[in-house]
Amino acid sequence: MYSQGLIGADGSTTETQEFLDAFQKRIDAEEKIEPTDAMPEGYRRTLVRQIGQHAHSEIVGMLPEGNWITRAPSLRRKAALLAKVQDEGGHGLYLYSAAETLGVSREQMTEELHSGKAKYSSIFNYPTLTWADIGIIGWLVDGAAIMNQIPLCRCSFGPYARAMIRVCKEESFHQRQGYEIVMTLAQGTPEQKAMAQDALNRWWWPSIMMFGPHDADSQHSDQSMAWKIKRFSNDELRQKFIDATVPQAEYLGLTIPDPDLKWNEEKQGYDHGRIDWDEFWRVVKGHGPMARDRIKDRKAAWDNGAWVREAALAHAEKRRTRKMAAE
Repeated sequence: MYSQGLIGADGSTTETQEFLDAFQKRIDAEEKIEPTDAMPEGYRRTLVRQIGQHAHSEIVGMLPEGNWITRAPSLRRKAALLAKVQDEGGHGLYLYSAAETLGVSREQMTEELHSGKAKYSSIFNYPTLTWADIGIIGWLVDGAAIMNQIPLCRCSFGPYARAMIRVCKEESFHQRQGYEIVMTLAQGTPEQKAMAQDALNRWWWPSIMMFGPHDADSQHSDQSMAWKIKRFSNDELRQKFIDATVPQAEYLGLTIPDPDLKWNEEKQGYDHGRIDWDEFWRVVKGHGPMARDRIKDRKAAWDNGAWVREAALAHAEKRRTRKMAAE
């Protein structure tokens, strides 16, 4: 998912070879890099881009599910979905804070998102047409996110790694919640099962695209892995996700929409069909079905929330003034 944050990343550096060798030695020794430590500029830029994209994805990811809160089929489902959407907002705040330790402001990151310079995960540019989509997002999208995020708990950059520990715990709950929704539908009426199958048909391929381009086409993955920002390649993570998800679908009695999917005894994993990379790049470049609406809604939320930010700053200034007067 957040491998997409490396698309277009600039990992070039101008430091001396001696400095780069000393930095790599720390990385190889599994030392955590902290914000006040000396680091290559390419390392910093790569992290700003990836963490920023990750934060944007959490915030934009609230939108496709948020519009189902009032339409959830029961009070229990409403409460659970509301809690999940709130969690995603919190994840975004953790990650913006981690990025800020690298010297970039939240306002700058937000402006880059609104202008199209910064990206968010391509998966959130697809519409949520039915209640089954909410279950599938939890099962597949959050499941793919967990597959990406668990290795990030061992990321070489300390603030990012520490933020991911809490994020992964909450995402695990989201994934179980989604799977339970899909299970309920799959075991329900024929119409409910058909709804679940339809949602799976639409979300399967976008979900496995979340891991980014094939390794051979991922220009910046090698450097990111050398710096231990990421621990596994795109294709390794995609394979892990498919191998874990296919048996779950079989248990539910649902069919993965890939006629070429088959077990490969030699590699002890599933072979899958060709991914439509034309669609992937089209969506990444901002031409997904919901891309325009997502940015419009984020801009509106930012503008409408200006008074809250201003009030919070004014309150903080008032408290600071009172504290200084008391001293």
